[in-house]
Formats: sequence, structure tokens, C-alpha cells
Amino acid sequence: MTETAVITGATAGLGAEFARALAERGYNVVLTARDEERLQAKARELSSRYHVEASVIPADLSTKDGVDKVAARVGQPDVAVLVNNAGYGLKNDFHANPAQTEIDHLAVLVQAPLLLSHAAVNSMLERGGGRIINVASVAGFIPRGTYSAAKAWVINFSRWANLHYAGRGVSVTAVCPGFVHTEFHQRMQMDKTLYPKWMWLDADRVVREGLADAFAGKGVSVPSKRYKLLAAVGSRGPQGLIARIGGRGRQTPPRIRHLPAEPAEPAEPNRPNPKLPGRSPEPPFREMPVAAAVPAGTVIGWRA
Repeated sequence: MTETAVITGATAGLGAEFARALAERGYNVVLTARDEERLQAKARELSSRYHVEASVIPADLSTKDGVDKVAARVGQPDVAVLVNNAGYGLKNDFHANPAQTEIDHLAVLVQAPLLLSHAAVNSMLERGGGRIINVASVAGFIPRGTYSAAKAWVINFSRWANLHYAGRGVSVTAVCPGFVHTEFHQRMQMDKTLYPKWMWLDADRVVREGLADAFAGKGVSVPSKRYKLLAAVGSRGPQGLIARIGGRGRQTPPRIRHLPAEPAEPAEPNRPNPKLPGRSPEPPFREMPVAAAVPAGTVIGWRA
């Protein structure tokens, strides 16, 4: 039986790239999102290009019916990989949003991944293994609004679940990117030119590093050395200062006067149909002391 990967938010950005990368590895793919027309187009593309089965589930994950439809498919025994990628950000501050807007936001970012992970874990334990990849953000390492709070939950849940279920063959990984060239920021009407080029990552790099860490059994993956550094600062730095820096990201671009150079990292060769599970999980992401992480005179700000 060919193994299947289910990817939420699969029509564009990181979701589309996860779907492409997993189809390239030989998985059949199930794509979910709200836009059925775009889903069908993406499914036809992947099926034609990689000669795998690609099916779609149009679903709104802010609703119970939408989550139930996807959860029913996730619970099938052929599903070896679940990628919880669906999500979006809110442009306004917490107090300026209607309460229902915040509730719907929380449903997509927290409730849906929780319920889909619950369905996946139960099925994967019965089949003897599997992998869950939860797309979080470096924003989850800093105190910065409800998006940050939701992603912090995803990170902590993934870290715990990976430690708890790894011994039974199920790995759970939170992939925590920073700024990525996707539709995410366009939908927030964000001017990407305000932010320096070094802060932006390509979706293929995020997915390549995220999959490598997931198949290595890691609980947390922070793609690129630059964002590993920023995540360490965000989680261990003075929280009042970090919150002020993070909060300024909504109005003004971040400034960094110095950042250690990061060498280019070669892409890993394609490895079709990796077996599940792999080796024992490696220790989760370790934060480094701030004094060791940041050179004197550095001024840091970011938004993700």
C-alpha cells in the first residue's frame, strides 16, 4: 500500500511546497483548503508531474464540519504523514478585532491542528508509525499578540507530543519559519519591501529543512541559522524588551546593524519513499544563552 500524506492549506505557499516535496518522495497526497478550484488544479499538477494519486478535500477549518471532513480522512490507515499548515494572520491588534474574528483565528491555528493531530496519532499508533508536521513560526518564541500565542501552543504541543509518542513510532515536529516568500503576507496587506532581504526565506528551503528535521525525529525545527539565532534571543531575552521590539514590527521595519554571515547550505538529494519510522528522535531545539547568541551592539527586530 502506497503511503499517503495529508496537507492542509495546500493551494499555495508552504502548504503547496510540502505537497510537492512529499509527492516527489513518492507519497500519494490529499490536499485540503477552502478553494476547490485551486485545489483541483494543484492536484492535477502533482499527479501529472510525479505520477502519484492526488485527491482534494475542500474544507473550512474554522468550522466543525470542515475539521470533521479532514479528520475522517486523516484517520485512515494509509495516512503516514499529516502536515498541519493552514493558517493566517490578523492585521489589527487584539482589542481592535471583533471577538468572533479572534475565535475563528484561534480555531484554525490551534483547534484544527489539535483535532487533526488527535485523529492522526490514534491512527498512526495502530499502523505502527507516522509523522505529524505542525507549521508554527518564530513568532511563537516571542510575546506578540494572539498569533504568537497560538504558535507558542503549537510549538509546546509538538515538543511534548514528540517526546511522548516517539517511542511508539510517531514523531511530531513544529516547523518554525520566519518571513517566507508566500501569499501569507500579501493577504495581510503587508509591504514586504520594508523588511531587509536577508530576513526572507524561500518556501523550498523551509520545507527542505523542515522535512529533514521531521524525518530525523526532531520536535522543533527552525529553518536557517539566522532564525535559530533570533528564536534563541526571543525565548531567552528580556521579555519586556522583546515584546516592544516585536510590537514595533506592525508599524516600522526591523533594523539589524550586524548579523553573523551565514554560508549557503546545499540542498539534500531527493530520497524517494523514506521508511517510517526512522532513527530515534534527536533532542528538541535548545535555546542558547543570549550573551553567547548576540554580538555587542546588535539591534534586532522581526515579524513573522
